[in-house]
Formats: sequence, C-alpha cells, structure tokens
Amino acid sequence: MMITEEQVLDAQNEWGEGVVKIGSLKEQREDCESFASKFLDKMYAFDLGTVLFKPTKCAIEQFRASKAEAKSYFIAGDDKACQEDGGFAINPWTMVRFENTGMILEEGRALAMGNYFFTDLQGNVAKVEYTFGYKLVGDLLKIDLHHSSFPYNP
Repeated sequence: MMITEEQVLDAQNEWGEGVVKIGSLKEQREDCESFASKFLDKMYAFDLGTVLFKPTKCAIEQFRASKAEAKSYFIAGDDKACQEDGGFAINPWTMVRFENTGMILEEGRALAMGNYFFTDLQGNVAKVEYTFGYKLVGDLLKIDLHHSSFPYNP
C-alpha cells in the first residue's frame, strides 16, 4: 500500500503529542515510564528489527540501537542505559511542531525531512533538524530511522 502524506503528518502529530505527554508525566515517574514504553512500542519499530536512532543531545553514545537506549534518552532515570542522558522528553515541552522540507512516499515506506520545533514552559523554542524513516506495519507507520541534530552554528 502506498503511504500518503496524510499518514506521515498524522504520525508526526502523534509523535509530537507523545513527547509532550511524556513531559507532562515527569512528576509521576511510574506513569511516565509506562507511557514512554508504550509510546516507543507504538511509534518505533524496535520489535521488528533494526532501528537507526541518532538523538539530538548525545555526544558520547551518539547512536541508540535498542528500545532501552531510546527510553533512556527520552526519560533518563536511575536505570538509564546511557549515562549522558538527561531525559529529553521530560524537559518538559508544551508543543512540538513539524515543518517538513520534503517527503519521499513509497509502497510500505516513507521518509520525511525538515525542522521540528520544541516549545518549553517559558515559551522558548528550540529548532532541531530531523530525518524520519517510516515503515508501514498493518495500518500504522513505525519509525525505523530517526536522526535529529541542532542546526549548524559556526
């Protein structure tokens, strides 16, 4: 089945809402961990094979190949898999907005690239560059490629 732009936009909205929800649960650690785990299961394809995940704020362990490492990046915690993680999603953020530069839509596969913007509690906005790869699993798009980085700053 050919993936549509609408499906990608829906997946991006759901991803952004999930990141915001994780941050809203920051003070309820058990609920935060549970939601983050379900979020990763639904949005990422870790259960299906290789996921190429390069988070924004990583310098030592730049690439995350497992769900445990992705969870560590998003929510950190005492049992974090990577020591440098501070919990990107528990910042918290109040909004995530995608601005796509382009998409490649194929049968069963899609790529999207552009900027996404994270708004914090004070209204400050962080601009981040991204590339996401999606595979169609049933009627869901699951991320199997996630690359994020801050814009080049000479």
